[in-house]
Amino acid sequence: MRIQVDEMIDILRRQIKDFDSALAVEEVGTIVEVGDGIARIYGLSNCMAGEMVEFPTGVYGLALNLEEDSVGVAIMGRYDNLKEGDQVKRTGRVLQVPVGDALLGRVVDPVGNPLDGKGPITTDHHREVESPAPGIAARQPVKVPLQTGIKAIDSMIPIGRGQRELIIGDRKTGKTAVAVDAIINQKDSGVICVYVAIGQKESTVASLVKRLHEAGAMDYTIVVSAGASDPAPLQYIAAYSGCAMAEYFMYEQGKDTLCVYDDLTKQAAAYREMSLLLRRPPGREAYPGDVFYLHSRLLERSAKLAEKYVIVPGTKQAPFKESDAVNSKVYASETGQHEAEQDLKKMENASGYKLGRVYGSGGSLTALPIIETQEGEVSAYIPTNVISITDGQIYLEPDLFNAGVRPAVNVGISVSRVGGNAQIKGMKKVAGTLRLDLANFRALEAFAQLGTELDPVTQRQVDRGYRLVELLKQAQYEPVKVGNQIFAIYAATKGFMDDLPVAKVRDYEKALIQEINDAHKELVQAINEKKALNDDQEKQLTQVIKDVKARFVKK
Repeated sequence: MRIQVDEMIDILRRQIKDFDSALAVEEVGTIVEVGDGIARIYGLSNCMAGEMVEFPTGVYGLALNLEEDSVGVAIMGRYDNLKEGDQVKRTGRVLQVPVGDALLGRVVDPVGNPLDGKGPITTDHHREVESPAPGIAARQPVKVPLQTGIKAIDSMIPIGRGQRELIIGDRKTGKTAVAVDAIINQKDSGVICVYVAIGQKESTVASLVKRLHEAGAMDYTIVVSAGASDPAPLQYIAAYSGCAMAEYFMYEQGKDTLCVYDDLTKQAAAYREMSLLLRRPPGREAYPGDVFYLHSRLLERSAKLAEKYVIVPGTKQAPFKESDAVNSKVYASETGQHEAEQDLKKMENASGYKLGRVYGSGGSLTALPIIETQEGEVSAYIPTNVISITDGQIYLEPDLFNAGVRPAVNVGISVSRVGGNAQIKGMKKVAGTLRLDLANFRALEAFAQLGTELDPVTQRQVDRGYRLVELLKQAQYEPVKVGNQIFAIYAATKGFMDDLPVAKVRDYEKALIQEINDAHKELVQAINEKKALNDDQEKQLTQVIKDVKARFVKK
């Protein structure tokens, strides 16, 4: 075989010409100390706060403490195979999680790995776990209701889309049940739900997922689980990961979302554990000084976005001048997202500054954080912090729960600071006196139990109070449509149930709702379309209530 010298020379010349001498430079450090989910690393002098670093076992860590001679890293996974002297690489990126439609119906861990055995999650979209909350100008007031399907809440403590409503109470008082009922009630409403389980037993999460499957709610729900056996760093970031997954639908698709954080007490405990291991100075109850910021930066991401596409200015690269194309105000485009993005590019080119991003139109993120109290102590450190951040709270009382009042909502302490603007007219009209009637009843109930002689007016208030309490009782996983709630509450507040035995109130309610839905669909249609009843429809409703009651009493 003859060797083709010319061809060999030609090949060698081409290889020499195309030879790339660029080097891939990686910044690596060395583990100095590791244990309890925390590693101290020497040599990563250029590491960023919040940056991901990669350990030799493939596990990632989150850089939290940037000290003079070392970096304190929280390890996002197993750390028992790591040892002193192992090399650690920088990744150059902050923590991100997969987001998008591929996650709907899935159970994932806080970094987006599937836990449900249904195979890998395939998505092209990722979002940073930590992101800034939208500014004031990018928001609009809360004015659209988020119906939970729970009579006591929708009537007296209404929640609006974009609101942050705290669910607070002792252990085993029904906090998770309220949140899960709210998720189940979003079926056919177009609301995307994210349930974040922090520090819970895996068996509890599995039974909850099973319940959501049975109710058909997993089709629009993502479950993020950081179990009780998971390392503290995973429990710490779980809430932010769930929020990032919900934000994708709010910002990129303009959808309404609901995020449940169950619960933030355990997240605060995990953060305290991490902070003490990182040797950060402890404060009250051994929590670090920034524990308020832990929850405020999470809950402030909840919002009802403005209907317009808006450009929110970002970090200024240089001082702004009044003559520049952009100042600190938000620029709104009347047309659409594409036009707003084009305007943003023009403005950035004109000013030479990085301005920000275009937010989607009209989406919302509603937060239902859960806090567990000890012996009803709502004035403890973490409960008071979260109460001051949120727009109201639903307080579940152990005494009511033990007395058989489910959900055990204490109407006196519970409040919704902005949800009243979102309540539909029909509910606002019929439930206007409900809270007052119940408050009067609670004040008079003690006298009634003592067997004190009451005047007729007071006795009527007490009798109605017992019937209102009975009416507001509700079985778990059985949310009630808002129209049916209005019909039942109207009958109670107008006095039509006052002479019924207390034990028969809920049977009468079922009979009334069934009659209206079967034979008087025009009333249901009026509530669904106009969100209110006119005078003629109200007279018709009164007549139906009387007719059903007459038949009911004869039985």
